[in-house]
Amino acid sequence: MTQIDQYAVFGSPIKHSKSPTIHRIFAEQTGQELIYTAQEVTADRFESAVTEFFRLGGQGLNCTVPLKELAWRFADRKTERAESAKAVNTLTLQADGSILGDNTDGIGLVTDLIVNHEVTLNGKKLLILGAGGASRGILSPLFEQQPAWVLVANRTASKAVNLADEFADRGDINGCGFDELAGLSFDVILNATSASLSNDLPPLPEGLLAPNGVCYDLAYGNEPTAFVRWSISHGAASSLDGLGMLVEQAAEAFLIWRGIRPDTAPVIKLLNAER
Repeated sequence: MTQIDQYAVFGSPIKHSKSPTIHRIFAEQTGQELIYTAQEVTADRFESAVTEFFRLGGQGLNCTVPLKELAWRFADRKTERAESAKAVNTLTLQADGSILGDNTDGIGLVTDLIVNHEVTLNGKKLLILGAGGASRGILSPLFEQQPAWVLVANRTASKAVNLADEFADRGDINGCGFDELAGLSFDVILNATSASLSNDLPPLPEGLLAPNGVCYDLAYGNEPTAFVRWSISHGAASSLDGLGMLVEQAAEAFLIWRGIRPDTAPVIKLLNAER
């Protein structure tokens, strides 16, 4: 009897994860036979849980909060985008028994923006709110779209400046504190802070969003996030959240694991209808 390939997402909390539903639909759509589960794994149990998962025949893992940096350290080898992000959300068992770490978050975001929402990043001024792991994970894919300028703003200015310095070879990028944003305006504003998770908002000055500007919150919820509400009230041409990014990064992981890229549009439509 052939064993069905096993995949999972590890994280804490994980109960409300949409990933099992997403990958089940992907598998049905592409005729793949697999099992994908969501498992509550805390940081202190991460290494032992991952080792056990692969020892028992697991083929691939997604890692979410708070495990992405631990997954980066765990992987035997990392892709270039995982190395630049210093975080891994996709672990894959290789033929030689080694574990490859990848990061599909950034390409998931860019695909959602460009393909699903037809947002142009080339030649645009981009503002990224937050200088944590989420920002680090999206910078390289964003620079591949050749924006005119990227500014990273953070509550602690030095953290934003350090992150910008790290990516200075990719393009025109600077870092600053939130209190230095007055008088500036941007074509695209990306919220990569965790503020939305607590229904909060970074301090944002008036005039920050250029006419016909686009706002995107990497977080998502059943109700519009605080940042999405802010963008609507400030006349954004598009006020988007990270549900599409979630589905697109999952599709990239599915492609890595199964060698076929599923159609994301019906999955995004279904998840949007559910909320």
